[in-house]
Amino acid sequence: MPVAVLALHGCGVPTDRDPRPIEPSVTIGSYEGPMAPASPGAVTERLFMVRDNQLVAVDRRVSAVPSPQRVLEDLVTGPTAQERGSGLDSALAGTSYITGVQLHSGTAIVGLAVDNPIRNDETLAYGQIVCTLAARADIVGVQFAQAGRTMEVPRGDGALTSELLTAADYGSLIAQ
Repeated sequence: MPVAVLALHGCGVPTDRDPRPIEPSVTIGSYEGPMAPASPGAVTERLFMVRDNQLVAVDRRVSAVPSPQRVLEDLVTGPTAQERGSGLDSALAGTSYITGVQLHSGTAIVGLAVDNPIRNDETLAYGQIVCTLAARADIVGVQFAQAGRTMEVPRGDGALTSELLTAADYGSLIAQ
């Protein structure tokens, strides 16, 4: 027994009386393949883009926490040239279907225009919106409204609902 204690004592690992924090050397999260250097920014904005009919989380560095409206504007703008180069696309790029977003007690209510339908891949489009907004700490769910009325939209399984939607409703579409 004394030999084991001596061996541990002499291994060169310092001991502390009190616990100390350990700074992680890597960011913990999902890995999406080769990573380019992050652009400068103070916070991360998470958007969901599309690749091979699946939703893919994309983290962008921005200078300040964007409003829900700004996040949707960035989502509708679509992928950057670098993101497109890695095969990402958007079911929302170029649309003007979203008229705005309001936040009420953790629920994001996304306004939809009456005369500008989303493309054929509307389940992916709604999934992009819901997953992007639900990635924010201040949003617990998303609903859609048109002309002041709650709208039914497709979940990831294609079933229509007017209920509060979360990323879990599109889990089958999220790339693993």
